[in-house]
Amino acid sequence: QVQVVESGGGLVQAGGSLTLSCAASGSIQHINAMAWYRQAPGNRRELVASIHYSGTINYADSVKGRFTISRDSAENTVTLQMSSLTSEDTAVYYCNANIRDRTMWTQEYWGQGTQVTVSS
Repeated sequence: QVQVVESGGGLVQAGGSLTLSCAASGSIQHINAMAWYRQAPGNRRELVASIHYSGTINYADSVKGRFTISRDSAENTVTLQMSSLTSEDTAVYYCNANIRDRTMWTQEYWGQGTQVTVSS
């Protein structure tokens, strides 16, 4: 069994900062990539940022220069540092992990989501 759990959401004023954390645990053999997605009401879930095991990082254009994704491979965690937040960043943020478990089965795992609300 593999679990992915987010933490760190909340309410922040526009222009402020917030950090989200995600931890993967359980029967993990290798993490191929971890990512953050978000979904605002009425919108599709969209990729915010991703980090591959090689270190390759990708950001959505809307967050470039404001958000930073980082990882701790030893702890199987990924962090999303968000700054200069606007109301457009209000959404439920989901952690996603592409994990090969100890049976050598690879699949996507999702966290339960954490709400980020930016007040103007």
